Amino acid sequence: MLLLFPGQGLQFVGMGQALAAQVPEAKVVFQEADDALGFSLSRLCWEGPEAELTRTEFAQPAILTHAIAALRAAETRMDLQVSAAAGHSLGEWTALVAAGALDLAPAVQLVRKRGQLMQDAVPQGQGAMSTILGLEREAIEAACLEAAQGDVVVCATHNDASHCVISGHSAAVERAAALCLERGAMRVVPLPVSAPFHSPLMVPAALRLREALEGVQFRAPKLPIRSTVVDGFITPDTDLRELLVLQMTAPVLWQEAIAALAQAGATKALALGPAAAVPGLVKRTARGLKTIVVSEPADLEKLAG
Repeated sequence: MLLLFPGQGLQFVGMGQALAAQVPEAKVVFQEADDALGFSLSRLCWEGPEAELTRTEFAQPAILTHAIAALRAAETRMDLQVSAAAGHSLGEWTALVAAGALDLAPAVQLVRKRGQLMQDAVPQGQGAMSTILGLEREAIEAACLEAAQGDVVVCATHNDASHCVISGHSAAVERAAALCLERGAMRVVPLPVSAPFHSPLMVPAALRLREALEGVQFRAPKLPIRSTVVDGFITPDTDLRELLVLQMTAPVLWQEAIAALAQAGATKALALGPAAAVPGLVKRTARGLKTIVVSEPADLEKLAG
């Protein structure tokens, strides 16, 4: 069984509320997060307002907390024999918590800080991200090179062979998106973010995150984690601080991670937390890898057998 954890963008008002109400182990997770942050993250998750929940500094700890709560709930229904874990961007932090490399309390504090740094790295309106669908990665990367014109625009997320997210200066992202459409892309979807995540424009945020991580104590992960930052597994020798700093500017290698896990024999996965989009992201790379979303109490019934 694989554990898969989502990245930012799938948060929603009401996330985890029914789970915490019905599963004591999940409620404990939300309470731990509230205590660590010094405010009621659970209330924000359950009641909104949506505009506040969507802010990067709140969305990131909310998604991590919901995912760990869903994992604890799943553990009450079945004996999870986990072969490996992987996370999409922010989800790699969640994977580290699931693997015991980092406790929940410092994790939610740090990803809140991460969100603040990411949002503040580029002035409002100067950065953008867009999803490019139906065009091969090589063509997208070529369009980015041509469209840069002295600005920054890169392929920031490799979701599958024809699904990439580009990131950078707003004007350069627009130019690259237009070139992709001219060259056969099926669709371009601008993302509702104001910061260009996973691009060189995140260097100031990455440097400040390194400072925030200086006193953090990590442990060796208790389960294998297939990184989406570098091509390979996190090992006891991996410098987790530097990996998480690199993650701020490096592309998300989701396609590579899923393909490697499937080739290693994985056939079943749990996508935990607000992870509705994860099965689609998996299927387009590994059709034989069955992915079950565990987000709310009704999902737990899928685990009964």
